[in-house]
This record gives sequence, C-alpha cells and structure tokens, in this order.
Amino acid sequence: MSALKKPEVLSPAGDSECFEAAIRYGADAVYLAGQSFGMRSAPKNFTFDELSAAVKMAHSAGKRVYLTCNTLPHNRDLSLLGEFLDGALSASPDAFIVSDIGVLRFIKDRAPSAEIHISTQAGVVNSLSASEFYKMGASRVVLARELTLDEIKTIRDTAPPELEIECFIHGAMCVSFSGRCLLSHYLTGRDANRGECAQPCRWNYAIMEKTREGEYYPISEEDGGTYILNAEDLCMIDRLDSLMSAGISSFKIEGRAKSPYYTAVITNAYRCAVDFFADNPGEPLPDWIITETEKVSHRRYSHGFYFSDDSPAQNLRDGGYIRSFDVAAEVISSSGGGLEIIEKNRFYKGDELEAVLPGRPPQKITVERIYDMSGAETDTANKAAERYKITCGIDLPAGTFLRMKKGE
Repeated sequence: MSALKKPEVLSPAGDSECFEAAIRYGADAVYLAGQSFGMRSAPKNFTFDELSAAVKMAHSAGKRVYLTCNTLPHNRDLSLLGEFLDGALSASPDAFIVSDIGVLRFIKDRAPSAEIHISTQAGVVNSLSASEFYKMGASRVVLARELTLDEIKTIRDTAPPELEIECFIHGAMCVSFSGRCLLSHYLTGRDANRGECAQPCRWNYAIMEKTREGEYYPISEEDGGTYILNAEDLCMIDRLDSLMSAGISSFKIEGRAKSPYYTAVITNAYRCAVDFFADNPGEPLPDWIITETEKVSHRRYSHGFYFSDDSPAQNLRDGGYIRSFDVAAEVISSSGGGLEIIEKNRFYKGDELEAVLPGRPPQKITVERIYDMSGAETDTANKAAERYKITCGIDLPAGTFLRMKKGE
C-alpha cells in the first residue's frame, strides 16, 4: 500500500493554557477566537496581546494559528469589525476563519494578502460552492459535517487542486445543519450564530397535554423523559486512514470550550494516529491510541455522517458525559525522580497515576511520597491549585498531565 500524506492536525484553544497544551502535544496548527466575532463566547478566549504572544510561540515552534471571525454579524456589529480586524492583523495570525461573505470581502479589502478559511458555518456541501469561495479569495474550506466520505472525495477531485479541504474528525456534533441553529435563540434569547449557544439540544424533554397543565409525559418509555436532540460525539480515530486517503488537507478537532487536559489528550491521540498511518499504511492502529480517546470526558462516540452504512446516532437516554479518568495534577518541574506539581484532583500516597506523554503511550507511576511546599510530608494532595512535591522514581517534562482512574 502506498504511503499516506500527513494532513495537518488542527487543535482548538479557548485560552492560553489550552493553546500551550495543543502545541506541546503535537498540533500542527491551533484555532482560537478573540474577544468578539467568534462562535464560542463562553471560553475566556484571547485579547490581542494574548493572541500576539500565542502567534509568536506557535511560529517559534513551526506551528500556525487561525483566528475565528465566523459569527453572523448584524448591522449593529459592523462598526466594531474594523477595530477588531486592525487588532487581529497586528498579531499576524496565519489565517482568518470566516463564514459570512461580507466579512470575507471586508477582510480582503483591508488586507488583500490575508489567508481566508471558510468556516463550516457556511455549509459547503458541493464543489461549486467550494470553487466559488476559492474565486472569492479563500485558500481553504471547512466542509459541512453532514457529508459522507464519498462526497468529500468528489469535492476534492472536482474543486481546484490548490484549494485546501478541512474536515472535523473529533468532538461534539450539532443537531442542526452545520451549526445553523435557532433553538437556543428561541428558548433562551442566546443566539448560537453569534457564539452564545445554550445547548438546549442537550436538555431533557417531555410532553405536556394542553388541558392537563403540570402533567408531564415522557416522550419515550424512559422514566426521565428523552433527550431527543442529543447527538453523540464524533470520533474518527479508528478510521483515520480512510480520511487520509481522501486527500483531506486538515483534520480538525472540535472543543474550544474544553479543558487543557482534553486538548492535550485528544491532540496527542490524533497526532500519534496520523503519524502511525503515514508510516505504516495498511496496518491496524495500536489499541492504546484508540483507548486514549476514551480517557477524556465525552458523550458516546459515533462516526457521524462519514459512512452511509453507519448512520449518526442520537443519545436518547441521557445528556451526561462518560468520564473514566480524572486529572490528578500537572507537572511544573522535575528533578531526580521528584516532581513539583499543581494539584487538580485529590490523590493519595501509594496511588497509581498515568503520565500523558507526547508521542507515546501513557506511563504508569506510583506516588511514593507527597510533600507540601513547606517540606512537610503528607498522605494526600487535597488542595486544588496548590503546589506539592511528589516522588515517583522518574523525571517527567514540565506540562505533563497526570491522571487517575475515576473512583480510585
């Protein structure tokens, strides 16, 4: 079997910690938002100074940064667009992610050389749309998540060869087409198309008959009602070689509202998967890489719309997450088999932890001793965000996440 070309691994960052985790754990590029015009308003996001620092860090590591400008702005927002663009351009991101054609033209008029990526919000599902965006100055289109792999191959084969194709490969799925949802706006007044989604698709619904106010009836036979709009999460880790064969330029991980630990683990899993398939075409992916995707908080996984014989699924029973591991700590420094750490969740002397290491399987360690920062020995690290020193017999790089099996 011929070698597979490595696509870009593109990771999300909702703040500077997530950004650093993405870079450290193998992302080729990171996408993020400023303080406005981004589709995720809940995360902290980046000031222009923080954006500039992130771009400098990425470029020093040979990585790229893409800035989202993909809300659907109303006329009242346009007066702020010029100020936002000026601040963004001063930070020199590698590309702008855009969904609105007016915003695309505005950026191109102000900065003709700016690289433009068309957001999945634009709903590109055919080569005509992809080609037209290319003529308008876009260098990349992020295809709608509702396409099958065969449809993606057709777009790749018929769109201009210079146009890059980006596809989501992991993360939350929206029940509405390409994220164009009005449910949140109707029910809460928070407009999903302006980055304020309250995720009512994850809520628990029941039926009430008009003349029997207060009497609620489950929509299914489950006692707690049903989550009729609750999509399962996308996970393509086990079929990544099929996507690589399709000529996709960039593999995008969803999750700008996720934690640094989530960003690190999922980035590392897909980094390792891409590298493995590129170096070992036709070989099965090692189990440990697949298992890594199970060690973050997630909904049940599916393959989304990629395969016509494998329909995307809704989780009708609950709206919760599956979480089998907790983050115990993050390593600050290491010397002589001792680690200085920041505690995230309580752990005890004698506990077995896993160290999440870039580019290789996790490594088990045993907590031999725990000391607080005064030097006093203790049996437990139980103060969140406090620093401790632990001995475990090995040194680990700064920034390494330590996790423990939930309930242990």
